[in-house]
Parts: sequence; C-alpha cells; structure tokens
Amino acid sequence: MTTTVLARKYRPASFEAMVGQGHVVQALSNALTQQRLHHAYLFTGTRGVGKTTVSRILAKSLNCTGPDGQGGITATPCGQCQPCRDIDAGRFVDYVELDAASNRGVDEISQLLEQAVYKPVVGRFKVYMIDEVHMLSNTAFNAMLKTLEEPPDYLKFVLATTDPQKVPVTVLSRCLQFNLRPMAAQTVQLHLAQVLDHEGIAHDPGALRLLARAARGSMRDAMSLADQAIAFGGGALQEDAVRHMLGSVDRQHVQRIIEAVAAGDGAGLVAAVDALRELGLSASGTLEDLAAGLQRMAVVQAVPAMAQAVDDTDPDAQTWTQLAPLLAQDETQLFYSLCLQGRAELALAPDEYSGLLMLLLRLLAFKPGGGAGASPKSEGSAARPTAAEPHRVVTGSPQAGQPARAVASQPQPPEPPSAPAASVVASSPATRVAMPAGAPPVASAVAPAVAGDVRSASAPWDDAPSEHLDAPPDLGNEASVSSGAQHVEAWESGPPPGFDDGWGDGAGAASEASTSSESASAAAVAAGAGFASASASAPPVSPVSLARQLAELPPDPLSDRWAELVAQMQAQGLITALVRELAVQSQCVAQRQEGALSAWHLQVPRASLCGDMHKDRLTQALSQLLGCEVLLHVAQGAAVNTPAQRDLAAREARQHAAEALIEGDALVRGLLAQYPGARIVPGSVAPI
Repeated sequence: MTTTVLARKYRPASFEAMVGQGHVVQALSNALTQQRLHHAYLFTGTRGVGKTTVSRILAKSLNCTGPDGQGGITATPCGQCQPCRDIDAGRFVDYVELDAASNRGVDEISQLLEQAVYKPVVGRFKVYMIDEVHMLSNTAFNAMLKTLEEPPDYLKFVLATTDPQKVPVTVLSRCLQFNLRPMAAQTVQLHLAQVLDHEGIAHDPGALRLLARAARGSMRDAMSLADQAIAFGGGALQEDAVRHMLGSVDRQHVQRIIEAVAAGDGAGLVAAVDALRELGLSASGTLEDLAAGLQRMAVVQAVPAMAQAVDDTDPDAQTWTQLAPLLAQDETQLFYSLCLQGRAELALAPDEYSGLLMLLLRLLAFKPGGGAGASPKSEGSAARPTAAEPHRVVTGSPQAGQPARAVASQPQPPEPPSAPAASVVASSPATRVAMPAGAPPVASAVAPAVAGDVRSASAPWDDAPSEHLDAPPDLGNEASVSSGAQHVEAWESGPPPGFDDGWGDGAGAASEASTSSESASAAAVAAGAGFASASASAPPVSPVSLARQLAELPPDPLSDRWAELVAQMQAQGLITALVRELAVQSQCVAQRQEGALSAWHLQVPRASLCGDMHKDRLTQALSQLLGCEVLLHVAQGAAVNTPAQRDLAAREARQHAAEALIEGDALVRGLLAQYPGARIVPGSVAPI
C-alpha cells in the first residue's frame, strides 16, 4: 500500500492555510473581496514556494458555490462544493493546467486558445494555468499576446515561472506579477513541526532545524526531506540521524576550526581536516557551516545585547556567543569573506580536502600576528633590516672611464634588531651604486642629506662612522629613550589637561618633556609647517620640505621612543591594518610611568582612527611589548614628528642622496658631456 507524500497530503487548500506568502495572500484576498479581478496573473519564485497552490486556490475562489450551492466569488473557498472538490482532485473541466516545458510550441498554444471562445461548461470562470511559462517559444508567446491582452470576461490566465527574466516584456506588461519569496528557515521549521505533530511522528528540534536549513526556502523540499528522514530514521526524526543523512557538519567540528584559527594552531587545523576526511563530510558543506557560524558571531560582536538574549530553543546560540570574543570584528568579517570565496576554489584544487586545508591555513596566515617572522616594509625610524641581509659598501671612487659598481662585502654578524636601515642603492641606466650600512637615525640624518649640494660628487655618508650603532636601551626602563642620550621625565603633577586616565580627577600639568614636546609640535603647526594629516586643509608640503622641518625641530625624546616602540610592534607582527595606521600616524605628547602601569597620551589627525576598537588593540599590543599594564588615551588633533612622517622623510632623503650620488658620478658626467642633449630621465633613479 502506498501513502500520499507529505508535500501533496498537506498542500494548502485555502489562503489561510498558506505560510510564508502573506503579501500575496493579502493582495489576492482583497481583490477577491472587492471584486477587482484582473484577467491575467503571473506568479514567480523558486521551486516549492506555492505557485501552483496559489493558482488552484484562486481557481476555487472564482468558482466556489458554497456548501448550499448559492455562493459567489469569495476569498475563502468552502472546499465542500463540487467545483472545489473537483479542482482539488484535478478533474474540473474548466480549470486547465498546461506544462509549458513539454508543450512549448505554437501548435499547443493555438489549440488551447481555440477553446477560449467557448464559455465555461460547469464553472463560473475558465482558468488557464500555464506552468513554467518561460519555456514557451517566441512564436508561442506571440500567438497568445492578443488573447492575453483582451480575453473574454469568463477567461482568466494564471502564469507561473521560476525565471521571469526569460518572459517577454510584452507578456509581463499584460499581467499582474506576484513574487513568491523563499521562506525563512524558522517558518519552515514551525510548519514541519505542525505537520509531524499531526502525523504523530516523534522529532527533535535539532533535526527539524537541519531540514529547514537544507530546504533553502522551499517548503516542498522540506516536506520531501522530511519523508526521506522518516524512512531513514525508522519512523522518527533524530538529529544525529538527520545530520548523517544530509551529510551536514557537526557544529563541534566548526567550533574546533574557529578555536584553532583564533589560537593560531596550525596543527589543530590539519587535524580538523583529517577528521572531516575520515568521516566523509563535504568540504563545501564545511565552509558553508563555517560561514554561517561566522555570521552568527559577527551579529553577536556588532550587537552585544544579542549575547544576553540567547534563544533557549537554539542549542547553537550559546556556542556562537562563547566563540564571538575569540576573534576581532575585522577578523570575523575577513574570515567570512574568505569562506564564501573559498567555496568556488574547491573545484580547482587537486581534491576538495586539500583545498579546504589550504583555505583554513589562509585564515591562519591572514590573522594578525600569524606572519610575525616577516620583516616590516616601512623605512626610516620604523624599519629594521633582517639579520640575514648582508651589508653593502661602496668600494672606492670610480676611476675615469670605468663604471661604478656595487660590491657585496663578506657576510657580517647580524645587526641588533634596533639598528637603522642598512643601505640605499641608486640606479640609473648607466650605473647602480650601493650605499653603505650604518646610516644615522632619521632625526639626525635627514638634515645633512637634504641640505647638501645635490650636484656634489661625494656621498653624504662618506664621513659617517662604519661602526654599528649601539643597541637601544631597554624600553621598559623609564630612564632610557630610543636615542640613548636623553632622559624621559615622568609626569610630575599629573597627566596633561583632558587626559582622563581613570586615576583621579586628571588635573595637573605635564612634565617638562611632555610640555616641550607639545609646545614644539604646536609651534611647528602654528608656523605653517604643514605636516601631512588627513584633516588638514592646507596644500601638501613637499617631502624634502618635510624632511627639513623634521630636522629643525628640537629634540623630542617622546617621539623617538614612540617611533622605536612602533617599529618593534611592527617587527613582531603585533599591529596590522588600521591599528598599524593609528600607531604610525600618532604623536606621543605625554607619557607617565606609575608603578606597574604605563600611561600614554597620543594625538592623531584622523577621527576614524580614534575608535575604541583600534585603541583597545593598540593597547593590547603595547602592553604585550612592554610587559606591563598600559593605559592609552587617543585624542584627535594635529600630529607632528610621527613615525609615518619620519618614514616619509627618510625615503625622500634616501632618494635625494641617491640622485646626488648618480649626478656626481664621473662616468655619468662624462656621458652627459660627450652627448649634448643627454639627460638623466626623471624617475629612473631609485634607492634600493
């Protein structure tokens, strides 16, 4: 004995029984109640959302006669009269359903339209329902245009399609179009629970949740999956059995992957992929569940109140609430995007599990701090060469008629991590010249490099000592600064005005070092220094002018120390992205050490960098570097002598020195004198 499948057994017989399509039900019910009937309706939507069901209910509403046989057009068909029973049984002679996928030619449509001239046999209206109407040929569409535009009063057209873009606009303009939307997973789950309760079948909420997600908005798919799950589970729906039937990934696997990424545990990721391979779980399904979990985490991070309003009926809600603090908001967004894009890359991988593993390792690589071994890309005061890089020196002055060349010396012992940038190499079509290591710090080297004669044949570092600079003193010691020659005084009577550090009323004057730093910065800005900032409205100052201005500033131990700290945080991979921008574009205007607590007052020109999230992450990185508790205050305002400005000045000084070295080269001068009109192409000389 065969049974009727759930999708057909529980097909809605009235508008009240429909779920998830309230906007369509409301429009049709009002039209039927007010007797404002159109002659053609077009229902669009994905599979299994109720297009055919709405068409049949509409046909019953138009032809219902009521239990007593005296009824008229109504929005609530009785379901008991002969027309209603015949339409439900599929034998009503005045209701014709045509499958356009198999009857797509002009002959079939012409035959159907030939019957339109005859009045209904037993009903009040003839209803022609053409399913998958987009499959009709162009000639078939053209054949029905006239009848569709001006049909007889007793004829109604109902068209249904899953692809309205393929329907000609001439047809669309003749119809009322209703879009049936995919149903929400919660709506599908509630309807499944009602159906199974009516059937007397035991079920778990977790099993219904899995079925609702797998249906992807289609109620018919949900009903079909429920039939399959009932057969698979032996008459009951258990979460484990349904998960095994669907091949869904257990949330514990997703939880382990997220925890491994947050902890930077590469071995844990490899073990997680091996476990998925042994269980035969889909790699694409894993990425889908991982993206869904990251989406839930992002919601909790963006709306913290969601963490308190946990749905007790959803066992996964507590899991995502606990995992949300493990990742920063920008990391969650980045990982979510990588998971979405990675699903398309699985088909290109040797096998889906190796593609999944590479994607998870990519998540690990993009996590801040994952590439801590890499050397920073910035230069000047915020750059440090790698220990493995050999020194380059110039081996004497070039002889007449011989090109200058760069010669690499024997490998030297590794430099201290705080040594300045090692070398500058200038290149031109005629020569490449290497510049020696041991360049002086930016604060002292910018001025000689810029102020020197650009036509001079001698390099600006000829008189520089060849010995390496001493390693910087311990930053944790308050009495030491990056230059090793000046003392950073603590605040004597409290933080500067406006610095709310949580230790009291915050009143008091800053120390002499802080005051001198702020006054020097203010004087530079007031004098029209024009330091680069995102909020400045003045025209940008040339980099060489910026280098001169930095060199003319009075000694600033706080800026020196802050530049050293920023360089070390970059070298260790503690700051990335916008947090790095906050650090390099900030000026340290005050610092105080009180016991085990170190307080810093930064000033940054960009308001977008003053957010609490960036400040908290910079505080965490600074605390990890100094090994003590850090209190950070960030305010918006003009900033001078920042690490970013130092880097820019250093790069321009290196460029200027390289150009001066090339222009002073004997071979280059000889070529320029030998060939009239010859010149050095601007932009062809660059330090390396």
